[in-house]
Amino acid sequence: MKTLVIAEKPDMGRTIAAVIEPKAKNNRTYLEGEQYIITWAIGHLLGLAEPDAYDSKYKRWNIADLPIIPEQFKIVPNPRTKDQLKIIGELAKRASSIVNACDAGREGQYIFALIQQQLKLRQPVKRLWISDLTAESIRRGFDGLKDAAEFENLTHAARARSEADWLIGMNASRAFTTRHNALLSVGRVQTPVLALIYDREIEIEAFQSQTFYEVAAWFRQEGVEYRGVRQGDKLTDAEAAEAIAVSVKGKTGHIVKYEAKQTKEYPYRLYDLTLLQREANAKYGYGAKKTLDIAQALYEKHKVISYPRTNSNYVTEQNIEGMHKTLQLLKNGAYSELALGAKPELVHKNNKGVCNPTKVEDHHAILPTLKRPGTLSKDEQNIYDLIVRRLLSHFYPPAEYKQHTVLTEVEKHEFKTSVKELLSLGWKVVLGSNASEQGASGKKKSKKNNNEEEEAEEWTDKAFAVQPDLPVHCTKSEFKEKATQPPKSYTEGTLLKAMESAGKQIENEELRDAMKDSGLGTPATRAATIERLKNVGYITMQGKKMQLTLKGRTAIELIRRAGVDLLTSPEMTGQWERRLHQISKGEAGQDKFMDNVKKFTLSIIEKVRVQAPAAANAFGEDTRGGKGRGKATSTRKSSSANTTTNRTGATKASVAGTSSGTQTAVRTMASAQSGGREVLGSCPSPGCGGQIIEGKKGYGCSRFKEGCTFVIWKEYAGKKITSTMLKSLIEKGSTQVLSFKRKDGSTVKARIILKNAATGELSGEKQ
Repeated sequence: MKTLVIAEKPDMGRTIAAVIEPKAKNNRTYLEGEQYIITWAIGHLLGLAEPDAYDSKYKRWNIADLPIIPEQFKIVPNPRTKDQLKIIGELAKRASSIVNACDAGREGQYIFALIQQQLKLRQPVKRLWISDLTAESIRRGFDGLKDAAEFENLTHAARARSEADWLIGMNASRAFTTRHNALLSVGRVQTPVLALIYDREIEIEAFQSQTFYEVAAWFRQEGVEYRGVRQGDKLTDAEAAEAIAVSVKGKTGHIVKYEAKQTKEYPYRLYDLTLLQREANAKYGYGAKKTLDIAQALYEKHKVISYPRTNSNYVTEQNIEGMHKTLQLLKNGAYSELALGAKPELVHKNNKGVCNPTKVEDHHAILPTLKRPGTLSKDEQNIYDLIVRRLLSHFYPPAEYKQHTVLTEVEKHEFKTSVKELLSLGWKVVLGSNASEQGASGKKKSKKNNNEEEEAEEWTDKAFAVQPDLPVHCTKSEFKEKATQPPKSYTEGTLLKAMESAGKQIENEELRDAMKDSGLGTPATRAATIERLKNVGYITMQGKKMQLTLKGRTAIELIRRAGVDLLTSPEMTGQWERRLHQISKGEAGQDKFMDNVKKFTLSIIEKVRVQAPAAANAFGEDTRGGKGRGKATSTRKSSSANTTTNRTGATKASVAGTSSGTQTAVRTMASAQSGGREVLGSCPSPGCGGQIIEGKKGYGCSRFKEGCTFVIWKEYAGKKITSTMLKSLIEKGSTQVLSFKRKDGSTVKARIILKNAATGELSGEKQ
């Protein structure tokens, strides 16, 4: 009998077949050769069953029926791919052994485990565990197939993750939805991620900007010119700042301190998936899912990069030779100039910035393979370019700088100057057009000190030096009004960074590495979590910025008010993810983890059961069960396959996110809300009950057809009314203190006030 090889996707199956059975007969859903039959899943062929598979009463959403905790979890075939599952079962009957060739990761392991369970496959199983799909790797992988038993712990972790998500998602979503009569999606990972966004938005809204004044002066000493910023107490009085600027101009000063020290900057770490997603978001504006999809295509379809769903930034000793071969390959083609200028001796097993086997678990960092790319799309080329340049950077020496710090005193006022002089561009030549942004030009950059003042830092590629013993002349001075800035809204890139460290603001990369095992989700699942928050209507995107919707805000507030704060805790959920990682390594037990999840599920139900229902307008009327209009109503009628009905008669979609059917229902319901428009807040007009939505020129009430005249125009006194300002006007009646320019060029501080809540008329209130 033959060996059955089960790949995760058709492309992967065909690629494997081309190597191990090049003359195999193509039978459309499988390929067959002399020794192997190669077939494939199509992603997840099976998933955990919906609650009504355990008892028909669960078709109706009723908080009295909770919790739902199956003694044994049932799995069901995906209706769209059940034919392929049947084919695998038939082929298995002709096989004496099986090779699991699904993706070499937790989810790939789980996909195979469910197929094996459903089809009751009893044949001995070997595991193909490779990091790229080149012919050489496939050949080497089949020569060294591993025993499936080595990966049992990984299967336990994958199963625990899936069942834990089901328990919390199904139970908490049903509890909060039925208690508050609004479609609310709650999840083990998505809810703490939403809490991160919520907490940042609250921080921004509560921020009170403070005005201060910066005094800068320009100095000359024997042909050398430099700029300094006044040190000392923060200046909050314009007249005092102006007086200092006037007093130093044209005067002679002296240097009280001068330091110059050489520094080196080494190449950035090789990419793991999260770092690649963050940088693609910053450079190209790609969402996390888009970057993952592109990277997966480069891996599966084009075979030009290694396995992308990795959480490692390092390689093992076995990868060093391959990196050198890739460098040789790159000497011909678009990267020839950079590859020819590289120094191969810099990449070796003792270079801990590259080779660190202790930090490589399932897969090494993302690397380009020895396959030359054919025709890539622009987006594919952009991601491939990032990966290639990151590899090449490690074959170059560090960038070298001389850091100059000068303290200059004039009229008893001290000015600080920081100049970073470029000595050698080193690896930064690989950055191409970005090199200047990293300090190759004379651009000025700024960094913030603890007082939120900008500390000037001059970057130059010209020689810089001053003579501490010689006087200096102040040629020019100025004072500028500045304001402390609020924290920035999350982008997908910065949110991924926060998810990686369970929300902790850790800048130190070594500490961030230590937190990786307790982050929110995994590199493979973080993009899907962000997409789910969009699909259920909790967040929207304004350019790169994430904005919390009224629904998302209310969901977090209800969960916290219910007394189940742990459900919103990034740190707690991060520790759960750490425990799953320990299960995968055989360091912790699956049963104890699941017992804790069940206890937590019970506590959620008990606390939600006694919570007071949300106010009628807490989410916006179109999110209410049975109160939607137009599109929402027709959606409920047409999606009965994915929805159930609670005792009030309101139709609810299953929102745990544990199967394709429930996810589809959530997406449909979310897009139907508010006729596809985001609700920005409740209309403040007395007795109205409408919702504020965005129009072309202003923010108006959804009940305008019923006669509500409330509108706030998008511009007032030269200021653009942002969504944050709008919410502040609606909820607090005013914005924070803002700076307005007069016609004569001077500025005035004022708040914008909601003068008339019935019409939206605004006025200014000078501070």
